[in-house]
Amino acid sequence: MGEVAPKVTQTIIGDAVPNLPWEDRPQGCQDIVWRYSANPIIDRNPIPCAQGVYNSAAIPFGDGFMGVMRVEYRDSMPRLHLARSADGVHWDIEHEKIRMLGADPEIANPVETYDPRVCKIGGEYYVTWCSKYCGPTIGVARTKDFTEFRQLENAFLPYNRNGVLFPRKINGKYLMLSRPSDPGHTPFGDIFVSESPDMVHWGRHRLVMTSGGQWWQTAKIGAGPVPIETQKGWLLFYHAVISNCNGFVYSMGAALLDRDCPSKVLYRSNQYLLFPTADYECTGFVPNVCFPCAAICDAPTGRIAIYYGAADTYTCLCFCQVDEVLEFPKANSTVF
Repeated sequence: MGEVAPKVTQTIIGDAVPNLPWEDRPQGCQDIVWRYSANPIIDRNPIPCAQGVYNSAAIPFGDGFMGVMRVEYRDSMPRLHLARSADGVHWDIEHEKIRMLGADPEIANPVETYDPRVCKIGGEYYVTWCSKYCGPTIGVARTKDFTEFRQLENAFLPYNRNGVLFPRKINGKYLMLSRPSDPGHTPFGDIFVSESPDMVHWGRHRLVMTSGGQWWQTAKIGAGPVPIETQKGWLLFYHAVISNCNGFVYSMGAALLDRDCPSKVLYRSNQYLLFPTADYECTGFVPNVCFPCAAICDAPTGRIAIYYGAADTYTCLCFCQVDEVLEFPKANSTVF
């Protein structure tokens, strides 16, 4: 992939990922976020049961990477599958869905699971996803080895989507972003943050950001990848949605949240960073969708690789440099 010597930065608070998937910005490109030239990295049917693999999570693990994938079956129902990769680009997806252990039988192994995120907190990895229980809600599970997954209680009452954990406790509590919704394909949505002492009981719900303002984010917004801790605050990539005469259009924005009080927005971009323009983003099961779900960072260089779903069909990669992204919402900021 890229051959240019990496820039050294200390902005990201995190680990080195020397084998981070990466491709340098194309010559002449002025975009803050640029697409991988070999997108999509996962096509619509990489395993026999799938009609699409998208809106999935990835995280460094050992010498490679682990993924929790949203696999859309040929009955159009989504399930979560485990995947492995040596380079973060080429993925080996297990053919059987993940089986959760330990949950109350009433919520155990729901039939519909989608849009996962994976967050490392301490020595454990937590998976959050949209789960089916009297409507959409946030499922939670934890694992140490990606072999055994212990399902916890659902975090919230229905209806809720886009549950995204922070990668460390803040003021002694676990924090999770979410988007309260309705039972259908939500035509509205704002981002809230909730806290928990034990990853089971959640409360103290506080508004973070509302939809509105510029047209590209007027319908609804939702947290994307796990927030990235920087010296300046928590960098949050989020999906933003407009509603036009042809339906919803999903793009990606960025915001900076206060490190000690993440419900406080320091900056928020008034322009999108990624908008569906490539063929694989505009043509598929649900056209015109860029939906970010995971971001992997190499802290010493400030490089960020973002995994996003395209057209509810494909898995894709895009790239950015942390200092440029942090400057973007500051220079193009809006608060509402």
